[in-house]
Amino acid sequence: MGIVDNAVYVDGRRTAKPSSLDETFETMRERHGLAWVGLYRPSEAEIRAVAEELSLHHLAVDDAIAAHQRPKLERYDDNLFVVLRPARYLDAEERVEFGELHVFVGPDFVVTVRHAESPDVGAVRRRLESTPELLRLGPEAILYAVLDQVVDEYAPVVAGLQNDIDEIEDQLFSGDPAVSRRIYELSREVIAFQRATHPVVGILQSLERGSEKYGVDIELQRNLRDVLDHSLRLAEQADSFRVLLQNALMVQATLVAQHQNEEMRRLSETSLAQGEEVKKISSWAAILFAPTLVGTIYGMNFERMPELGWGLGYPAAVAAMVAMGFALYLIFKRHKWL
Repeated sequence: MGIVDNAVYVDGRRTAKPSSLDETFETMRERHGLAWVGLYRPSEAEIRAVAEELSLHHLAVDDAIAAHQRPKLERYDDNLFVVLRPARYLDAEERVEFGELHVFVGPDFVVTVRHAESPDVGAVRRRLESTPELLRLGPEAILYAVLDQVVDEYAPVVAGLQNDIDEIEDQLFSGDPAVSRRIYELSREVIAFQRATHPVVGILQSLERGSEKYGVDIELQRNLRDVLDHSLRLAEQADSFRVLLQNALMVQATLVAQHQNEEMRRLSETSLAQGEEVKKISSWAAILFAPTLVGTIYGMNFERMPELGWGLGYPAAVAAMVAMGFALYLIFKRHKWL
């Protein structure tokens, strides 16, 4: 059930489409051709069956079964084992989805083990079958085409991430409280994208260094260098995205701090204004308390109060109340409470 496609190629052209893996390997040996087996989320039994037939190294087989490997290139005698992390941008969800692709390359075979929807290995096969002169170059040509497809599929991801970053820059000054979370989530995607793209540069450089030693065709070497140039540009863009997001996070923190400072300033101004009002209220309360005190004393209705029989008692009491209020008014005015 995990076999998507398998075929045997002779001189760059498909000569057979076997119905089983056993028939594939038998035809490959009979015709001295190149077998290309494409697997999609295969079971452990299927991987081990292929590994036993092709004598794949057990460490590479264990990695293919376990999956969740970092991108890498490993050589076991005449065989190569390549792990890639393809990616695709989901427009509806505005997020990046990462997959995993394992490629076993031998002298007369290629096995691709895909653990996600991307990359489109079928498109790679159709491209190579339409250009037999390229497929005629052998297993290395298939590896080149797979690497080229993975790197090409990174381009829409870069465009999607660039669009998300542009939207974040617009959100920064709009006061959207969700922008911090979006910056954090996008930073995680960019870091994951860096982890997927940077190792591809090393893989291609390793293949370039070993090209002459293992007799890789000169035209294929040029094609690999072209893919290397693309992957370098993508890695640089991923690095620039991370710097932009770090700067955006710093700007967001600065804007939040400024907003908090503005809030504190407004609160301080409000508190000062309330304090001034309290001073005025307290001052007038004290001014009004003075005559109230005098009036309260003479409102006790005691019989023996000397001032009760004094003709100037009332004017003196009123004068005392006015004098006390005026004195308090001057004092509060001097201290700027009024």
